[in-house]
Amino acid sequence: MESAASLLIGKIAAILENKASSIAAVHDEVDELKLELISMKSFLIDVEGKEAQTEGEKTWVTSVRDLTCDAENVIDKFLYHIYDKQSASPFAKLLHRTIYFPKNLWYRHRIAKKLQKITKKIKAIPERNERYGVSTIEGTSSDGVPRWVKNKAESSLYIMEDELIGIEDKKQRLMGLLMNGGENEMVVSVVGMGGSGKTTLVANTFNNENVKRHFDCYAWITVSQTYVIEDLFKNLIKQFHRGRKEEVTEHLDSMSYKELLEMLSTYLKSKRYLVVLDDVWDIKLWQEIRIPLLNRHHGSRIMLTTRKKDIAFYSFEVERCPFEIEPLENNEAWELFSKKAFSSYNNKSCPPELESLAWKLVEKCKGLPLAVVTLGSLMSSKRSSSEWKTVYKSLNWHLTNNAMLEPMSSILLLSFNNLPNRLKPCFLYCALFPEDYLIKRKRLIRLWIAEGFVEPIDGVTPEEVAEGYLVELIVRSMLQVEMNEAGGLGACKMHDLVRELALSTSKKEKFGVAYVGREIVDKADFRRLSIQTTKREINSCTGMSELHSLLVFGTLKKLPSGFKLLRVLDMQDAPIDRFPGELVYLFNLRYLNLKRTLIDELPESIGRLRNLQTLNICQSKIRALPKAISKLVNLCHLIMYCYTGDWAAFRNFNGTKTTSNLSKLQKLQVLHSVESEGKIIKVIRNMTQLTSLGITNVKASDEMDLCDSLQKLELLHTLLLKASDEEEFLRVNALRSPPPDLQNVLLAGKLERVPLWLGSLQNLTRMHLRWSRLEEDVLPHIQALPNLERLGLFNAYVGEKLCFSRGFIKLKHLCLVNFPLLNGIFIEKGVMPNLRGLDIACCLELKALPQGIEFLANVERLNLSIVPMQLTESVRGGMDHPKVQHIPEIQCGMREKIGGVMKTFLVYRRYAHFYPCIKI
Repeated sequence: MESAASLLIGKIAAILENKASSIAAVHDEVDELKLELISMKSFLIDVEGKEAQTEGEKTWVTSVRDLTCDAENVIDKFLYHIYDKQSASPFAKLLHRTIYFPKNLWYRHRIAKKLQKITKKIKAIPERNERYGVSTIEGTSSDGVPRWVKNKAESSLYIMEDELIGIEDKKQRLMGLLMNGGENEMVVSVVGMGGSGKTTLVANTFNNENVKRHFDCYAWITVSQTYVIEDLFKNLIKQFHRGRKEEVTEHLDSMSYKELLEMLSTYLKSKRYLVVLDDVWDIKLWQEIRIPLLNRHHGSRIMLTTRKKDIAFYSFEVERCPFEIEPLENNEAWELFSKKAFSSYNNKSCPPELESLAWKLVEKCKGLPLAVVTLGSLMSSKRSSSEWKTVYKSLNWHLTNNAMLEPMSSILLLSFNNLPNRLKPCFLYCALFPEDYLIKRKRLIRLWIAEGFVEPIDGVTPEEVAEGYLVELIVRSMLQVEMNEAGGLGACKMHDLVRELALSTSKKEKFGVAYVGREIVDKADFRRLSIQTTKREINSCTGMSELHSLLVFGTLKKLPSGFKLLRVLDMQDAPIDRFPGELVYLFNLRYLNLKRTLIDELPESIGRLRNLQTLNICQSKIRALPKAISKLVNLCHLIMYCYTGDWAAFRNFNGTKTTSNLSKLQKLQVLHSVESEGKIIKVIRNMTQLTSLGITNVKASDEMDLCDSLQKLELLHTLLLKASDEEEFLRVNALRSPPPDLQNVLLAGKLERVPLWLGSLQNLTRMHLRWSRLEEDVLPHIQALPNLERLGLFNAYVGEKLCFSRGFIKLKHLCLVNFPLLNGIFIEKGVMPNLRGLDIACCLELKALPQGIEFLANVERLNLSIVPMQLTESVRGGMDHPKVQHIPEIQCGMREKIGGVMKTFLVYRRYAHFYPCIKI
């Protein structure tokens, strides 16, 4: 709610700063509403993290939220009305000033009345609360944790070993860390999402008699989110004494902080102790409790459990060992589910008629032990197939309404309730994507910005702020991260059951709904709609005019009408072949995604979308932009590249033709990729906010203009340049001062020599050279780059030998493709010490593996594709076989013509999976 109030305050401030005469009629009403909202925002910040307990308090929260939404809708409609008049033709403006003047007065009067009414309602809330004895949300944050959640944590200490599945290996590793790690003090932090079994694993380890005998004293503390440090000290003292059967001083409860600190420090001074801090939410706890626990040379251990990775990976100022909980394997999850669900069945096993549904429910749990156990217990009372089908189809309802699932729901939702207000809408937005959907990082960030979820921070771009939000959600174990090929944060997704709970919360708070074909959308009392069906079309319904986001993941051949206030329209992969004409009237539209649609043309009227921030038409059939694109003065991201599908061909991607008036787009940050034509390269020098730039169809004669423009783009961190054809030289040698923050460079085209400036890019992390066909070896020029992590060379060198003689300190992935004459690769010892992946493809003269590959101790994957059979056989069992025994994953592929068609097929694959003791 606080984020919604912040967004609305920003809008109101913008209106008050507008000097247009049309604002004057509602100025006072808007100003008064702003003052009320500022007070409301301050209050919401004060109660952040506190949970409404009574029905009266919940009604109060709902009233505040609904009034904020109503006020935003009124403001948006007013802005739409102003825009509609300002963007009209001269003749229409004349009509507005004459014939329609009385109607305009009436409209302003109506808006003023609505604003007055909302302000009156806001002021009435505290009066009504006082009248009915409803207190504001004070003191309800003792934890915000239901009692059974705390009981669940503490009862983990008494779970019998025969009830546990899949923890024995983890337990043995933890015991090793506790008892075999030397005499230095160590913090072992067990991290994972809610319900992942952290507490159960640690409790089972803590209770082991061998572990307890190893330590002089031990204590288990379940940490309250609003703990009092003196109480924690008292609890530690009591447990230490109880374990050693010692008397505790009767004055303990009356002792001061200083006395408790002194007592603990003295007691532990010469002892080896074990302390468990269960469910830690804030690193401040360690900073407070560490003082009496600093006992560096007796082999003491502190174990903590947490949902937050930033806590688990904290330095702690002592030896540390983060331990990340992995989900259960499928067979383990099935065994645990069966133990709970079928304990009263014949042979305690699943009946054949239920097996398919049982597996579907297990898969929903995604290896989360709490979910497996809880769902298994629920299903133990269901006997017929129809009962099982009903639960599976209505799992979302059961999660929020079935008493047996309530403890699990509370544990999973605890992380959501603990989020800062600025992150809650960002998290709920992720639930609007389909189940198991990989949400690309950049797409999500741009959606959040378009929605207004990202707060402005001086000196930091909205994209950087939003990326911080995403990292924080991942650190809190709210989202599961998917790394990209370069080892960075590429995408994320939600756990299925967490998503179901988020959707329930989203619907309850009127934030948004997902339509999968079963629901009846008769009145849109929500602000965001995600269509996720291919079976039914959705028609217009009451209230659609207040919709803010429409995300399409299914079939939508025609847009429902009445989306005047739409901010986000994401139609990626939708089967539409015509640009919907009604879109150009969506004044509020910030984000338009037409990626991979069949649309082949944008109308000139798209210039009406003056608030558009992101336009994504990549992989569509649009090959040229209209002149009106230069009217989109707020555009920040223009994404329009197109891949052909043949990765090995020179023309594997193309840019889009556009007007040379692009220089009017002064806010543009991403331009990827534009086809060089006319004065495009010259005007780009004026677009100084660019951070990502792709230009295709570059000619040798463009060198001076191109280099002059690039030198002026000081914020650039991604650069893609592609020559007009295979034989055209890509000349960039005149670039004397490349953008200092370049991190990603792709050059596609013939190079006469290696550009000298490549070796000066201290921040470069990724480099790709395609079809360069250099006669000089590029490696000596780039081997000293300190941050290069990914190097791709595609037909980049026409020599016979490649020698990695030194450097490449941070390189993680090396890709060598299409070297027609290459017959030898040499790697000196100590080069590429951090290499993880090595791909070699289309090198038909290469008969043996790189000499020195055995020195690459950290390589996890070797991929050989379209290489001589002699090389493949050597890897499988020949002379090269001993050199690659340390590589866990090896794949060899060949390409042959079958039935007149070239096909690539797998010749050899080996997986030698290993499971390190600690995942870091």
